[in-house]
Amino acid sequence: MAEKNNMNDALQEELKVDENTLLGKWRKKAYDENADKNWLNRFWDDYFKKEKAIYAELLRNPDEEVKGTVSGLAEKFEVPVEIMTGFLDGINDSLKEKNPIETMDEDTEVSLAFDKERLYKNMVDAKADWLYELPEWDAIYTKEEQHTLYMEQKKSGTIVKPKKIGRNDPCPCGSGKKYKYCCGRNA
Repeated sequence: MAEKNNMNDALQEELKVDENTLLGKWRKKAYDENADKNWLNRFWDDYFKKEKAIYAELLRNPDEEVKGTVSGLAEKFEVPVEIMTGFLDGINDSLKEKNPIETMDEDTEVSLAFDKERLYKNMVDAKADWLYELPEWDAIYTKEEQHTLYMEQKKSGTIVKPKKIGRNDPCPCGSGKKYKYCCGRNA
């Protein structure tokens, strides 16, 4: 239980931003633990639909750098500034150069130039199947490449423990002796 509380504290610390900034207002609203659960579900459902549409449009021309002010991009993608702020928060780790999301306002110039591989893997890591399964990815990566990227990302979070060497097992140094009579003596 203490581990779960530490993770919650770490998440809260990561989400902590000045509440008067665009990002602070977004996070306060989107991650409000006291908000009505039904309202919050509707809020996120609406956000995910708009997020999906923005990603679909960006993936149609993945090498084109889309940039502008926060309010200008909100207008371009026909979403409120609040939704664009959440989108910028979500895509920031996938960008070639991160935007100053902690301090941005509506007039801040931002770029949506993303690293395709990093974006795909971050979508997998976020378990956002509605994003990494977008049909627009098919024009960027073959199904085999998508599967490879998917598996690379899944394996990156897997911890593999090495097999424990038994006292009577052959020594891994290749001497031919039992471990206990070779490298295991000093262990």
